Amino acid sequence: MSDREKKSSKKYGTVALVGRPNAGKSTLMNVLLSEKLAIVSNKPQTTRHRLVGILSEARGQLVFYDTPGVHKPQHQMNRNMVKAAQEALADADVVCLIVDVSEPSGSGDEYMLEWVKRAEVPRILILNKVDKVAKPKLLPRIAEYAATNLFEEIVPISAVQEDGTATVLDILWRLAPEGEPQYDPDLLTVHPERFLVTERIREKILEQTGEELPYSTAVIIERWEEREDGLLEIGASILAEKENQKKILVGAGGARIKAIGTAARLDLEQYLERKVFLDLNVVHAKQWRENRRILAQLESAPWDVDLS
Repeated sequence: MSDREKKSSKKYGTVALVGRPNAGKSTLMNVLLSEKLAIVSNKPQTTRHRLVGILSEARGQLVFYDTPGVHKPQHQMNRNMVKAAQEALADADVVCLIVDVSEPSGSGDEYMLEWVKRAEVPRILILNKVDKVAKPKLLPRIAEYAATNLFEEIVPISAVQEDGTATVLDILWRLAPEGEPQYDPDLLTVHPERFLVTERIREKILEQTGEELPYSTAVIIERWEEREDGLLEIGASILAEKENQKKILVGAGGARIKAIGTAARLDLEQYLERKVFLDLNVVHAKQWRENRRILAQLESAPWDVDLS
């Protein structure tokens, strides 16, 4: 085989992971990458941006787009989230629709089918959370989706248990077009480290707070100092839309913000592989989800946000 033929046998493709909120897109991407890149929680709308994950191996390179769950947007932030999912769908070489089969099908699933119809690239359907469903109930769902003739493959999986995920990866490599890798093989993502730090802090907020609060909070980094002794000092602010939400985040005697800070610091030390001093502050930022300027800054540089 000539050098030219060897070169052309490599695969390079972009893969959009789309679906309704809480379908398991982020969990699946982390499993396919064999690394925790995306934050995960049991609350919908955890993912707010198109998160890029890069998998490099002997077969070539796959670039995953983990997208926000598609939902009816009620704020500018949510409209931006849905737009991010739409753009990822348009940019991808392969589209994966992830469906949570532990939830009954409905109008939201029909809407997602209309979405993926627009993609003029190979489509695969991933039926996630099969560990929560009895097989007799799963088979009619598979038949229902197969009748649409939209998908190259239909794959039942449990992303949490990593059951069926290797099959998904093999299918993606088969469907990916030929091409040379576009990114350094040592890269896991294109996102700056500070962006990923804000995401990990937000993950701990999701874990520590109730159902409504996570939708109206965000994290910005205000200080990042690397000391000579190796300690990294991070100062971050948590945005709260309402004063009562600020009180919830702080907690009685500061108990909740302390718990969030401790959990985040331990996670960041493991992720960054160094000692971290984390100082968290809660800021009342009225209607920040409608503020286009703040939203643009949060998306591009959450360490350089002007709240004035």
